Amino acid sequence: MPQIFRFGSYRIYFWTNESKPLEPIHVHISDGRPTENATKVWITRAGKCFLCHNKSKIPERILKNMMRMIEARSAEVIEKWYDYFGEVSYYC
Repeated sequence: MPQIFRFGSYRIYFWTNESKPLEPIHVHISDGRPTENATKVWITRAGKCFLCHNKSKIPERILKNMMRMIEARSAEVIEKWYDYFGEVSYYC
């Protein structure tokens, strides 16, 4: 899993096998190693975060802080997505 960055013990990353056709740009967040039940956050065209689901049950306060950090670093996330997958589309 390509790791984008860490936030304390949480990892923000992409799955290497993101379905065909490729889903819109998003990141997964998990506490510790990547899991299938990781929280999923879409990145919008404006660089904002949109919570898809919080299956890993990250506490709301921590998740809000992580989403703010992802938004602040959205250009980096988008660039890394493009470098890895070769294309970018947006959920909204």
